[in-house]
Amino acid sequence: MAMQFDVPTPLAYFANLVESDEQFPLLEAAACLAQDEYPELDVQRVLGDVDQLLARLKRRLPADASALQRLRLLNQFFFRELSFGGNLNDYYDPDNSYLNAVLRTRRGIPITLAVIWLELAQGLGLHARGVAFPGHFMVKVTLPKGQVIIDPFTGQSLSREELSERLEPYRQRSGLVDDFEVPMGLYLQSATPREIIARMLRNLKEIYKGQSDAARLIAVLDRLLVLQPQAWSEYRDRGLAWAEQGEAARALGDLQVYLEHAEDAVDLDEVNQRVEQLRRALG
Repeated sequence: MAMQFDVPTPLAYFANLVESDEQFPLLEAAACLAQDEYPELDVQRVLGDVDQLLARLKRRLPADASALQRLRLLNQFFFRELSFGGNLNDYYDPDNSYLNAVLRTRRGIPITLAVIWLELAQGLGLHARGVAFPGHFMVKVTLPKGQVIIDPFTGQSLSREELSERLEPYRQRSGLVDDFEVPMGLYLQSATPREIIARMLRNLKEIYKGQSDAARLIAVLDRLLVLQPQAWSEYRDRGLAWAEQGEAARALGDLQVYLEHAEDAVDLDEVNQRVEQLRRALG
């Protein structure tokens, strides 16, 4: 008699990967986000493709290469030879957020390019981390003589002046100027793997929200709530998406969770009205 194994759903597989912060496989968690859009995706093959790139890199690496030499070799390989870079022609294409597609087209958005680049950098023994810079994800490498900040969209190394210039619109919008200005170092702190995956999912959330694609939006929000169970506003947004799908009972459940926890939210009256409408619809 043949043995049968239960294959976990994509969401259950994802939940297992992101359960622990101590053992959080960033590349695998990022790769499996595409399973909602590509149900036949072989995540292990995606990981294998990145391993092959790393193996090619390591074959070129002199045994005594310094950290700076390793960084230069990586950037030459990634940005020039393989031509990874930003998708300027279609920045909001959802495929830019899916690693399998980024590996195929060599085009993505800063955060997906960064995830692949970081895997290669760490495989070369570089002390590299992601940086949740406002509006544009960055990577940083600590070298013996200091820290290098790199834009994964272009491969450009950025000076403090260039970083400050990029920050200025955000500072103005947020009122973080003059007496309220905060040190540059706060914007350059390392992002945890959980924060990186959350940012990837929120990018997809905004894309599908903009496309009024409630079904895909719900799939993204399912993952966000597995990743960050106390992100109460995501319950509200999933509830509203369920309502769009005509799933009043599910919508009601999510909106009630939001109302129970979001005590000082500015939209409580609006959400309460929606809850009343849903209750009437359910009879």
